[in-house]
Amino acid sequence: MNLTQKEYSQMTDEASPKSKTGKNIILAFLSGGLICTIGQVLFNVYSNSGLDMKDARTAVSITLVGLGAFLTALRIYDNIAKHAGAGTLVPITGFANSIVAPAIEFKSEGYIMGLGAKMFVIAGPVLVYGITSSVIYGIILCIIDLFK
Repeated sequence: MNLTQKEYSQMTDEASPKSKTGKNIILAFLSGGLICTIGQVLFNVYSNSGLDMKDARTAVSITLVGLGAFLTALRIYDNIAKHAGAGTLVPITGFANSIVAPAIEFKSEGYIMGLGAKMFVIAGPVLVYGITSSVIYGIILCIIDLFK
C-alpha cells in the first residue's frame, strides 16, 4: 500500500483524537495560577515571620520544590498534571516532578545505575540547554557592554 503524503496526513488526522485546546489553555492557566498563588501566600507567610525578602524567596522556592517532590513521590502530582496540563509542568514544581518521577521509576534498578543514572533523564536536557543559553546570553551582554 503506497500512500502519498497528503493521503497519509488525512489518515492520521482522522485517526487522531481532537484536541480540546480551549479547555486545555484554561486549565493550564488556572493550575499554573494556583501554584503561583500558593507561592505568593508562602512568601507572605515567610515575610511576616521575620525573613527578609531574599530569604523569603529562597524559602518559597525550597518549599515548592519539596512539595512538588513529595506529591510526586505519593503519585499525586502526576494525577493533578493529567487534568491540569502544562500549568503544573512549567513552574518550579514541575521541575521537581521531572527529577523525582524518573528516580522513583528506576529505583528498582538500583541506587547507582537506576536512581542515580536516570534521575536527570527528563531534567538533564533542560539544565544543559538552559545553562548553555544563559552563558551565551551573558557573553553577548558582556560584548555589548564593551562597545558602549
